[in-house]
Amino acid sequence: MNFLSVQNLTKEFGKLIAVNKVSFEIHQGDIVAVIGPNGAGKSTLFNLITGYLSVTSGKVLFKGNDITGLPPYRIIQKRINKSFQVANIFPDLTAFENVRIGVLAYRRKGLNLFRGVEEMEPVKAETDSILKAIGLEDERDTVASNLSHGDQKSLEIGISLTTEPQLLLLDEPTAGMGPEETMETVHLIQQVARERGITLLFTEHDLNVVFSIAQRIIVLQQGSIIADGTGEEIRQNRKVKEAYLGEEA
Repeated sequence: MNFLSVQNLTKEFGKLIAVNKVSFEIHQGDIVAVIGPNGAGKSTLFNLITGYLSVTSGKVLFKGNDITGLPPYRIIQKRINKSFQVANIFPDLTAFENVRIGVLAYRRKGLNLFRGVEEMEPVKAETDSILKAIGLEDERDTVASNLSHGDQKSLEIGISLTTEPQLLLLDEPTAGMGPEETMETVHLIQQVARERGITLLFTEHDLNVVFSIAQRIIVLQQGSIIADGTGEEIRQNRKVKEAYLGEEA
């Protein structure tokens, strides 16, 4: 049984076909990249898988269960989560508070001022554990808006981890970063996936990042898959080179 199975997935916006009969399968533990030129349908595909957009036709199966059309909160309950191109955090709260809200929400515990300290200790411990995992333990009391762009993206990944995902979708995780921040984020993604046993599906414009992380690469063009293979297979693929119009592939 495949971990994630996408079957003939299609999304139409009026006469525009943004995703066109896309099919692929992912095994547990895989790290898979989805790349393609601007407008290829990458973000739309991710939003279909995670329920942020309705599916025109096709299916999404997770561990053999049909999750097509479920709302995002139900898909998160299935232990699938997604980070966004723009960091989705609470800018006026500290790094610790951002992660703690995620932990509380997943445990279905509101901010009850009368809850016993003993009940909150596991929440604090889990929050601290996630901050350490994403390298922000020293920034726990820093207001999120004062964090660097790279640290804000790391914080968003940390918030995603509060739902204990088995499958994590990352949409442009290094967007807007300089070379140093990019490499730090690459190492973070690899470490988190390895230590927490998370299967990764990600989109990324920086092909150096793609080829350094991905075990397998799926290439979209105008909503359709034009190539699917290892990094070396994708490097040598004529259709991919043409799709990027001379960009390094």
